[in-house]
Amino acid sequence: MSLLVYIDGKLLPKEDAKISVFDHGLLYGDGVFEGIRVYKSKVFLMQDHIDRLYESALAIRLEIPLSKPEMIKAVNETVAANHIENGYVRLVITRGAGSLGLDIRRTSNPQVIIIADSISLYDPQLYVDGLKIITAATIRNHPAALSARVKSLNYLNNILAKIEGTDAGCIEALMLNHKGEVAECTGDNIFIIKQGIVKTPPVDAGILEGITRNTVIKLAEQSGITVEQLPFTRHDIFVADECFLTGSAAEVIPVVELDGRMIGDGKPGPVTRDLNEKFKELTQA
Repeated sequence: MSLLVYIDGKLLPKEDAKISVFDHGLLYGDGVFEGIRVYKSKVFLMQDHIDRLYESALAIRLEIPLSKPEMIKAVNETVAANHIENGYVRLVITRGAGSLGLDIRRTSNPQVIIIADSISLYDPQLYVDGLKIITAATIRNHPAALSARVKSLNYLNNILAKIEGTDAGCIEALMLNHKGEVAECTGDNIFIIKQGIVKTPPVDAGILEGITRNTVIKLAEQSGITVEQLPFTRHDIFVADECFLTGSAAEVIPVVELDGRMIGDGKPGPVTRDLNEKFKELTQA
């Protein structure tokens, strides 16, 4: 059965799912998106993702042609039509077709694209052994140039850092902000644990406020763990007891080495393992 893709109100076979080559989403990366997990045929934290999608669109003055309830209905219908039990939804809003120029007033018909499919997950052994990552030379975009809180189609900043990571044989790479502080990885938020306290960079460090990030913070606080959202540097990672990443695809995955330096005892720590289990329980509830 061919994958069905939602475009402009219709479910089309993926071979027929097409947009204009003059769409500003293609020409200029002018649009927003969300990546959402599906567990047991249910879209996970749908409302949180939809709210962030509409906030991103508002920030770039992109008017989404569906209301939030209509969008939720369209996502659920696309997941059901593709019989997705455990998978992934990529929800994309483009500016629409226009002329060869940057003027958004010369565009029309923003496109709503919903892809529901299986997902390529991290090797399960990495959750046992932990990730080894490097620090990319490519820094996060300056927040005054392009806010990381907008989940835009312009992901070249992350891609360049990802290339550095893969060239070094790492699945992920750490990105610093313009102050030299820890921001996030190319597709995941980062946490460290020191003396039982969980720490993660604040939103104004130039990070995407991840849905999984916020969920893990709540899970930690519900367990009585202190969570601090404060700026920190690579030094704090080097001397941390534990480190882990969060993201829709990664969920909660431990990090045991940064730039060739072992973190803690070089194994996933107890707080990381506990939060990973609690997150898994939440997704299977």
